[in-house]
Amino acid sequence: MTQSDGLLEHVRATIGLPGEPGSTRIVCAMSGGVDSSVAAALLKRAGYDVVGITLQLYDHGEAVKRKGACCAGQDIHDARRVASQLGIPHYVLDFESRFREAVIDDFVDSYVNGFTPVPCIRCNQTVKFADLLSRAQDLDAAALVTGHYIESRPRPDGSGRRDLYTPADIARDQSYFLFATTQKQIDYLRFPLGALPKSETRRIATEIGLAVADKPDSQDICFVPEGRYGDLIAKLRPDAAEPGDIVHQDGRVLGRHKGTVNFTVGQRRGLGIAEGDPLYVVRIEPETRRVVVGPREALLRHDIALSQVNWLGEQPIDSQGQSIFAKIRSTRPPVEAEIRRAEDSVLVGIAQGEYGVSPGQACVLYEKPGPGARVLGGGFISRGFPTAGNRRLPEALSVVT
Repeated sequence: MTQSDGLLEHVRATIGLPGEPGSTRIVCAMSGGVDSSVAAALLKRAGYDVVGITLQLYDHGEAVKRKGACCAGQDIHDARRVASQLGIPHYVLDFESRFREAVIDDFVDSYVNGFTPVPCIRCNQTVKFADLLSRAQDLDAAALVTGHYIESRPRPDGSGRRDLYTPADIARDQSYFLFATTQKQIDYLRFPLGALPKSETRRIATEIGLAVADKPDSQDICFVPEGRYGDLIAKLRPDAAEPGDIVHQDGRVLGRHKGTVNFTVGQRRGLGIAEGDPLYVVRIEPETRRVVVGPREALLRHDIALSQVNWLGEQPIDSQGQSIFAKIRSTRPPVEAEIRRAEDSVLVGIAQGEYGVSPGQACVLYEKPGPGARVLGGGFISRGFPTAGNRRLPEALSVVT
C-alpha cells in the first residue's frame, strides 16, 4: 500500500459512514484556505460525492483589501478555483445578515458591556454548525466536513455517538473554538485533518498542485480591519467610545481613557498611564466608565463561574465535583481543575489559580492535557473569584446540555 493509499484509507475511516463512498454525499465547508481545500481534495480522492460550500460573511468589497481575511472576496475566489480544479460543485451562500446579527453585533455588544468576546466561537456555534449544517442536511448530505484541527471519533459502545478529541498537531489545536458544539452536531460533523500535522497538510496541497498550497493562514478576527476592533465598535456604536477614569484598585485616579471598549482584563500595554511598577487591567466597569488596574497578583483567580455551559461528559455535573483540565485562553495550556455545581451555578475551581480570567472568554474542559484528549465541553466565563472554595454566587447561571 502506498502512502497515498494509506491516507485515503485513513480519510474513509475518519468519515466512518456506511455504504460506498461514491453513493455518499458530503458537504465540505470551503473557506478558501489551504486546510479546507485539502479536506475537500481528500474527500474527492477517497471517492465521495463532494459538494463545496463557501459562506459570504461580510462585505467582500471591503475585506478583499485585507491580507489574512476569511470568507471575503479573495477567499471566495480561491475556494471557487479549488472546487473547479477538483471537479466538484461549489456554491456561495450569502450569510452576511445572519453573520452581522449573530457574530458582529454580539461582538460589539459584549465589548460595550465590559466582556471580552470570542467571535470565532459564536460563528461556529451559530452560522457554521447551525445554519450551514442545516443547509448540508437539506442537500441530503451524510456529513458536514470542515478543515478544523480537531478529531472526531465514534464511541466504543456502538451507540453511533461521537466524541471530540484534541488533534495530533497540538500546536494547531482548534478545540477551544469548538467547545459549544452540541452532541447532535458532533455526530454529523467530520474533521479529516485532525490526525495530520499542518506540515503534512501543506505537503498534500503542494503534491496535488492546489493553487492555495502556499496561502498564509488567516490571522486575527476576520471582520476587524487591521485588528483594530475599537475602530469597528466606534463605527457601529459611537456612544461606546465615551471617556472615563483609569483607577488603581486602591482608589487613586491615574489617568483618563477614551472608552472602556479599548481594554480587556489582563491587558498591560497601551494603558496610557505611567507608574513605577507594571500595572494590569483588573476590572472593567462599563456603567461608571472606569477601568480598574492593579499589580499582576490582583489578577489571580481560583474559582471561575461559567454561563451557557455545554457539557459533553457522561456524568452530570454535581456538587461533589469532577476532576478535569481547564483552558481559559486559546493560547494557554489546560491546567488541573475541578468542575462542580454550586447553588444552581457551575464553578470551575483551579487550585493553583489562573491569571487574567476575563469575562466573556471561554473556559474549555478536557479529560487530560496534550494530543488525543477528549473535549468535555465548556462555557463562557461570567466571573472569577480570588479564593477557592464554595460560596454564594451573585447570579444563577443556566446549564445547557
